[in-house]
Amino acid sequence: MNYKIIFLFILSLCLRLQPLTAQQFKLLRYNEDYSYLSKDSSGNWYHKIKYLPLFHKDHFYLSFGGEARYEYAATSHEDWQKNGEGNNHLFLQRYSLHADLHLGASVRVFAQLNSALETLSKLPPIPVNKDELNVQNLFVDVRLKTWEKEKRAITVRAGRQELDYGTGRLVSVREGTNVRKYFTGGKIMYNAPSFGVDAFAMMDDEVNPGIFDNKPSHEVNLWGAYSYVIIPRQGNLDLYYLGYHRDNATFEEGTANETRHTLAVRYWKYGGGFIYNLESAYQFGFFGDGHISAWTTAIDIGYSFENALYKPSINLRNDYISGDKKPGDGRLGTFNPLYPKGGYFGFNPRIGPANLIDLHPYGTLTFSERFSAQADVVLNWRYATGDGIYRPSGSFNMPGAGSDERYIGTAYLLSAEYTFSKFIKLSCGAQYFDTGAFIDQQITPSANSFFINTQLSFKF
Repeated sequence: MNYKIIFLFILSLCLRLQPLTAQQFKLLRYNEDYSYLSKDSSGNWYHKIKYLPLFHKDHFYLSFGGEARYEYAATSHEDWQKNGEGNNHLFLQRYSLHADLHLGASVRVFAQLNSALETLSKLPPIPVNKDELNVQNLFVDVRLKTWEKEKRAITVRAGRQELDYGTGRLVSVREGTNVRKYFTGGKIMYNAPSFGVDAFAMMDDEVNPGIFDNKPSHEVNLWGAYSYVIIPRQGNLDLYYLGYHRDNATFEEGTANETRHTLAVRYWKYGGGFIYNLESAYQFGFFGDGHISAWTTAIDIGYSFENALYKPSINLRNDYISGDKKPGDGRLGTFNPLYPKGGYFGFNPRIGPANLIDLHPYGTLTFSERFSAQADVVLNWRYATGDGIYRPSGSFNMPGAGSDERYIGTAYLLSAEYTFSKFIKLSCGAQYFDTGAFIDQQITPSANSFFINTQLSFKF
């Protein structure tokens, strides 16, 4: 495709540039702001790509950006079966181009194309790996009111857009997968220096592997409000409500239409010294003719030694995520993670965030501004023996009502990241999953799984 050639040509020029320090690339690229380059007179061609003035008017400009990402991954016994289809390797590619058009201080249009490709695999591509070409973002922002002195604003957004809130436990863009998650709908945002809230209603598209062939759901699947409060010298408080609906949802309880409501609170602080992230959520609603009552509590605490050699950090995460204790009783106790971050329990988790208790110690070392490494151990148990285990997406994987065993297994992870420049980053990782009593009982004979990957990304 010609756009890939153009993209790689731009990236090759980026390799010759010194890193920019004034603006860092964001997880959601539409959150980047290059308006500060309006005062730049250096004649730097890269600056002109990021800030192209229009019509000789203030606040009228166009900004371009993009990404190319390449990943090789190999798995052994992914399904824990010695004679199964779990041995595979694949090569993933992701390309992205976006344009950000500002028409004055009140109107903005953001558009982004994504291409996600998969080769080498012996299995048919899954939706998170392949989507040859799609419109990832296409929305209009209209700023309804601005209070310049107080730095407050109300903005309405309509169209296709990515969402990512909190740590990505319930609503995430899924950066780790080759195909990122998006929605179509509307959102109204209020932002102030120490407080903000988003209210939204979104449709979820069905992802297909071809070109512009994704299908909208034609119904609202996700709605709610997410707010944050910054508490000076104390931390950050997030309060949110999420509504969710899907047809033919499958749990160990059965398959039925699901309408679920989530009320949650998160209190967190990152940075030097003591760090913490505490989050709890309760879910209620209807699963077919029965009621839903589910919950989760997560604790992530640690300490970062900012002044020590290699700036080590030690951390401990502990999650309790409810499962269904009595399958077939017409009531559902399994927590639904909705649209979770796939790598919340490691960069290639085998177990999803439903019916789970996990204990997750991990540590990091920062050898330089460019090079860092992390080691993790994740121990996994079933919360309820009447429920099975679920995939990282939250979909049902393996029944468990016939087993009294709780221990699923232990994952050992080692990952590293090297940043060549602002534009180029290399990351790699390895994971070994040692099966526990539950897997050994359910699968005979069972096998421990192994996963490795290497990922090279370019952004501009």
